[in-house]
Amino acid sequence: MADWTREQVEERLIEAADVMKRLPEVRVQGYFSVWPKIVHEFADLVGQEPPRMKRPPPLPDAISRMEATLPWLRWLEPDDARLVWTRAEGTPWKPICWRFGISRATACRRWEYGLSVITWKLNGQKVPAKRSRAFLVDRVRSSSSF
Repeated sequence: MADWTREQVEERLIEAADVMKRLPEVRVQGYFSVWPKIVHEFADLVGQEPPRMKRPPPLPDAISRMEATLPWLRWLEPDDARLVWTRAEGTPWKPICWRFGISRATACRRWEYGLSVITWKLNGQKVPAKRSRAFLVDRVRSSSSF
């Protein structure tokens, strides 16, 4: 992609977090059970809730996109990277604010700045060191509004 927008970066991060949730869990190899599988009768199942449906595992191309997306977080400060990833996982703002000990407005500003830095770097530009965070966010917003 030639020109990245904040929305595209956000979508890729959300997709990467979703793929991480859908990957099979890591299991220790070598342990198994020799007990026979329990066969439940209908009477045993009466009154129980049906088992939760599992989402299918992610497709290989989604895993490849996730692997390409995760290094983007290295461009951010560690706290900003954690905040951006937590938001991409779908965590509501209130638990994010409690976890990081910041206000809702500060959390939103840091999230927008993180997305803007990633967008800026993906477009091949160097992040200006002598400018404010608000300057970078405004520049990315104005360039993606076309």
